[in-house]
Amino acid sequence: MNASDLSPAYDLVVIGGGPAGLAAAALAARAGLSTVLFDENPGVGGQIYRAIASSPVKDRAILGEDYWAGVELAAEAGASGASIVTGATVWSLDPSRLVGVSIAGKARLIQAGRVIIATGSLERPFPIPGWTLPGVMSAGGAQTLLKAQGLVPGGRSVMAGGGPLLWLLAAQILRAGGKIDAILDTTPRVNWLRALGHLPDFVLSPYFSKGLRLLREVRARVRVIRVDRLEAVGDDKLREVVFAAGDAEWRMPADLLLLHRGVVPNVNLATAAGVAHAWNERQLCFEPVLDEDFNSSVAGIAVAGDGAGIAGGTAAAERGRIAAIAAVRALKPEAAVPDLQTIRQNLQREAMGRAFLDALNRPAVSFRQPQGDTIVCRCEEVTAKQVRDTADLGCEGPNQMKAFLRCGMGPCQGRLCGLTVTELIAAQRGTTPAEVGYYRLRPPVKPITLSELASLPITEVERKAVER
Repeated sequence: MNASDLSPAYDLVVIGGGPAGLAAAALAARAGLSTVLFDENPGVGGQIYRAIASSPVKDRAILGEDYWAGVELAAEAGASGASIVTGATVWSLDPSRLVGVSIAGKARLIQAGRVIIATGSLERPFPIPGWTLPGVMSAGGAQTLLKAQGLVPGGRSVMAGGGPLLWLLAAQILRAGGKIDAILDTTPRVNWLRALGHLPDFVLSPYFSKGLRLLREVRARVRVIRVDRLEAVGDDKLREVVFAAGDAEWRMPADLLLLHRGVVPNVNLATAAGVAHAWNERQLCFEPVLDEDFNSSVAGIAVAGDGAGIAGGTAAAERGRIAAIAAVRALKPEAAVPDLQTIRQNLQREAMGRAFLDALNRPAVSFRQPQGDTIVCRCEEVTAKQVRDTADLGCEGPNQMKAFLRCGMGPCQGRLCGLTVTELIAAQRGTTPAEVGYYRLRPPVKPITLSELASLPITEVERKAVER
C-alpha cells in the first residue's frame, strides 16, 4: 500500500505488527472497526515472530514451536479485513490521536478514533568497555539475522549476559549448525536467593519446563562461565573478550561478541504522545501508567504488549485483545467481541512466574552504571565519566543533560542510552530513577527527511489538525 492509498481517518490505528498488534487488529477489524496496522519492518511479526511469513529457516525445530505459533496470528490478522501496512514508519502521535506515518518516502497524517501502541520492547542497554567495536552486537540483532536471513555466527563467537533471550538464541544457533565458544553468564549469585520466594509460581508457569529444557540443551554443548566483569578489546574491530570473576581474570580471543541483559518497554512513541510513565523498580525501567484495559492517561490511546511492561509474546497477544475489546466497546458498543474474562484468565496464567524471572535476571549495578571512558550515548559518543561529572555540577535530569552533552539527541533518540543516563544521574545525585525521570521526547520520534515532510498532502482532516 502506498501513502496515497490510506484513508484520512480510521476507527482504530494499531502501531506495531508484533503479537499484540496483530491480535488487536484482527479482533477490532472482525468487530467492524475500520482498522489499519502500521509496522516499519518489511513484514509483520515483531521481534518474536520476525519474518514469520518469509523466513528462510524452514526446519521448524531450529527456531522452535513458539516461533511458528506466529503463523496463525499473522494469518488471522491478514484475513480479518484490517489494512496491514508494512514498511511504514510512524514518526508522530499527538494527544488528539493524529498519526504521522511515512511509507516509501511519502508522509501522511491519519486521524484515529482510537490508537493502540504495540511497539514492543527494546534490548536493555549493556554499556561495557568496547561495546561500540565492530564485532560486538546485541543478541536481538543476531536473532534477527537468523530469522530473516538464515545467518548464523561464524568464527570465534562468545555470548555474554543473561535472560531468556540469550539462552533461546544460543539454542537456535546451535540447532542451525552454528558454534558458540563460550557463554559468559553475568547473573549475580545473589539473584538466585532473591528469586527463591517466587519459585512456586514459576514452577507452575509455562516458563518452567521450557526454560529447563533450554538450559540443559545449551549447557550440554557450550562452556558456561559466570563472570563479574566484562570488556571487549580490539583496535579496528573486536579481538578478544576480557572477563573476570573475583580476583581471577581471563582473556578469550573472539571475532564476535553477542550481548544481552534483558528487554525493556519501548516507550518513545508513547512518551512523545504525552502518556504518563512510572518507574518499575522490579524490572528497572519506565513503563506506561495504564488501567486494566491498557488505556493510558491520554484519552483514546492504549498501550499493549511488552510496551506496557515486559511479559512475553503470548501475554502480549492477550493484552492486544483486551485493548482492542476496549476500543470496540468505546466506538461500536453493539458489536460482538470474544469473552473478556477468558482472555484475562489466559493473561493471568501467562503472568505466572514473571516475578521469578525478573528477580533472577536483574542486571548487576556494574553492568547498568558504567564507569570512566565507557561510552554511554553511542550517537553522540558521550562517556560515563562525562555524564557523572555533569551530574556532579548540578544537572538534575536527562533533559537538562541534553544541553550539556547532547545525550539522547542522536538518531536513536535515546533508545540506547536513556536508562543508563537516568541511572547514572540518580546514582551520582543520591536519588532514584523515578525522581530523575526520562527523556522528554517530541516528534519526529524516528528520523525522517525534509522531503517526506514536504510530501504531506493537506486534506480537510489534516488542515483542521494543523490549525489546532
